[in-house]
Amino acid sequence: MQIIDSGPQYSSGTKAQINMVYVTVLTLVATLGGLLFGYDTAVISGAEKSIQEYLIIPLGLSSLAHGATISSALIGCIIGGAISGYFSTKLGRKKSLMLAAFLFFISALGAAYPEFLFFKQGEHSMGVLLAFNFYRIIGGIGVGLASAVCPMYIGEIAPAEIRGRLVSLNQFAIIFGMLVVYFVNWGIASGQTVEWINEIGWRYMFLSLTIPAALFGILLFFVPETPRYLTFIKKDEEALQILTKINGQDRAKEIFAEIKGTVAEAKSEIFAFGKTVIVIGILLSVFQQFVGINVALYYAPRIFESMGVHKDASMLQTVVMGLVNVVFTVIAIFTVDKWGRKPLLIVGSIGMAIGMFAIAIFSYLHIIGIATLIFIIIYTASFMMSWGPICWVLISEIFPNKIRGSAIAIAVAAQWAANYLISSTYPFMMEFSGAFTYGFYGVMSVLSLVFVWKWVPETKGKSLEQIEKFWKK
Repeated sequence: MQIIDSGPQYSSGTKAQINMVYVTVLTLVATLGGLLFGYDTAVISGAEKSIQEYLIIPLGLSSLAHGATISSALIGCIIGGAISGYFSTKLGRKKSLMLAAFLFFISALGAAYPEFLFFKQGEHSMGVLLAFNFYRIIGGIGVGLASAVCPMYIGEIAPAEIRGRLVSLNQFAIIFGMLVVYFVNWGIASGQTVEWINEIGWRYMFLSLTIPAALFGILLFFVPETPRYLTFIKKDEEALQILTKINGQDRAKEIFAEIKGTVAEAKSEIFAFGKTVIVIGILLSVFQQFVGINVALYYAPRIFESMGVHKDASMLQTVVMGLVNVVFTVIAIFTVDKWGRKPLLIVGSIGMAIGMFAIAIFSYLHIIGIATLIFIIIYTASFMMSWGPICWVLISEIFPNKIRGSAIAIAVAAQWAANYLISSTYPFMMEFSGAFTYGFYGVMSVLSLVFVWKWVPETKGKSLEQIEKFWKK
């Protein structure tokens, strides 16, 4: 599916008017939400076994309860994604991100000390387990909000020529947040006894999240609301001022006229532009999770330990994976606006399928060694240069202005629901068959390729308003 020309293409002469410093600063502040997204979702990888030893085993609970506890934040992510449309429309993009920062902060404190107020430290009870899950769900709501609103904010302030690159920076921030927390977890666990980590160390891992959460909340006071949302709430003068600061006076007037036209003409019903765009958004989100990436992220240390690697070494190899993820996300940032969205997604799907099918074969043959690690890296690298950032780019840009908040909320809620399903069933699936588990993710990678090839439009170089005209047709 190709978007046919539906408006003027902007020349390189216009491109020179873009205030790169200003738009980059706004993007970097917004991407702190992505960093917190990554930090919060990956912090559990270092604490996962300690939570099992501290809360699950003493209560005599099963692997299903363990998987549900480790994935409990994803329940909040589904809620946060689902309500993001309401908050981003009623409060605006900026205030929604402020709310997310507050939720991150509260969650970090509560998860680090779930006994607060009602229980004694060291108590192993169902009440403490439920309190821990409650605070993780609160953090998950923050992640769900941030995952929807951060790319939305960046997509609505970014000029068309560099929108893919800037929105991809949010994915870089997510991966960088994961890499940072891998180092933090490794630093906390390094040189300590397993007993200390299981009793105290995991608390420090969660508590470390308070620092970036507080910084994000403070910096948001100094950034503006997006011009498209300001136009939506009829603050035209403010919107034009921000557009002028980003794009220059002449270009700003042209963009503002396009935005006003779409806001004035469009209906706000979710299916006002047909069902196809909503279905594509949902399937992009579902495939991003069904290929199994978050299994590799959440359970990375355990996967390496199951390969016969010592605990400290498994943490180190997780850090190595994090570095690989950062490098290949940077590749996506520098190619998304040159090669386009579809080619990167297709190449990534091929690489993920190769990686997962190879891991499935090794698992079936009980082959453990460096070859398995290599194919895990091939799989994750393929995801990070394609489905990781590009899915968020497309979700931020394919939906028309008037339904963007609600449509992104639906897509993101579907994404987190798929994430929860895949992550919470992983321990149970692995008990059944490792070969079947990784083979399933390989099949999903193949299906994602077919979906992109047949359905997903190419949006490279188009303004949000030009993309909207495509759906009107």
